[in-house]
Amino acid sequence: MAIPLKYTFKNFQNRKTTSIITLVGIALVVFVFATVLMMAYGIQKTLVSTGSPDNVIILRKAANGEISSIIDGETQAVIRTLPHIAKTSEGTPALSGEAVSVINLEKQGGLSNVTVRAVSPEARFLRPQIKLVEGKWFNPGLKELVIGESVQKNFTNMEIGSKIRISGENWTITGIFDTDGSGFDSEIWADAKEMLNALNRGNSVSTLTLKLDDIENFEKFKMAFAADRRLTQFEVKGEQQFFEEQSESLAMFIKVLGIFITVIFSFGATIGAMITMYTSVANRTVEIGTMRSLGFSRRSILTAFLFESLLIALTGGLIGIFFASFMQFFQISTINFNSFAELSFKFALNPDIIISSLIFAVVMGFLGGFLPSVRAARMKIVNALRSS
Repeated sequence: MAIPLKYTFKNFQNRKTTSIITLVGIALVVFVFATVLMMAYGIQKTLVSTGSPDNVIILRKAANGEISSIIDGETQAVIRTLPHIAKTSEGTPALSGEAVSVINLEKQGGLSNVTVRAVSPEARFLRPQIKLVEGKWFNPGLKELVIGESVQKNFTNMEIGSKIRISGENWTITGIFDTDGSGFDSEIWADAKEMLNALNRGNSVSTLTLKLDDIENFEKFKMAFAADRRLTQFEVKGEQQFFEEQSESLAMFIKVLGIFITVIFSFGATIGAMITMYTSVANRTVEIGTMRSLGFSRRSILTAFLFESLLIALTGGLIGIFFASFMQFFQISTINFNSFAELSFKFALNPDIIISSLIFAVVMGFLGGFLPSVRAARMKIVNALRSS
């Protein structure tokens, strides 16, 4: 004979104090767990959105990132002749040679690194998501800059007309752009030729980004690229794939560190659930004896108490996820291991995080409630009734 679910819900309500204390503990642990996963996913989402699906990036093999890659002028000229490269409205190849470097800027609390991206005029054609929200675009041939909104918000003296010192020269901020939360929002952009001269890099760039005439021609482009022996030191990647790879090491570090800390906290929540259920068993000894005398099996007793523990844990998990969801309104920044520069991002929630968090809560409830449930199921009818 199975014990009605009504009995479990009634006991959950009758023992509010102990249940709420355990529920709050589990909710806090799930909140931390979900927040860590949201942080890692937020980094991935930010960097993946930086790339466009029909853009291709070319960099030197074995380069950990753009900053460690170099493509000389002769190689750039060879790449420009490859097939399946789209054309701009002016009829030029939709290709941007970009030099990426890092500078120190002052922010509240000290200095931090910022990515400076020297781009060709075609860069705006390649990245239509870039929208100028204030000021004007830099003029080619002049020491002018446009900065991402995150740079403007997080660093000091980043207003239009302000000067930034790069390679011993003053560069003027002429505009502020927004890319809907991509990694470009954390960058400073300048004219490639002018910046390469300032950095004494000649005509060597870090990467080449180009748009294909048709995304379906990606494999054909790769085959043409691989067939040219002059390009054996370089590799082709989809832009989204490249930026997703750039997020992996940082996201994994955050996940491992965060989950390790969360697991430590979860021991406290699990012990709290166990104490709550042991107390519940001790206070309901007569009830257990009565149910056994009425014909309820040991398995039904075990299931009822275990379900109560899981109910507390699941409720705590839902509360934890509910409060964690508000973290999506916050934006923070950290140093990207691959670029050594600051990256601003928002916490992001997805169904996988919700499911993982609920499973984590249920596991805590199961571990905390299993032994007390077994104790309740093993009680002898006579001893349970005598305790009254």
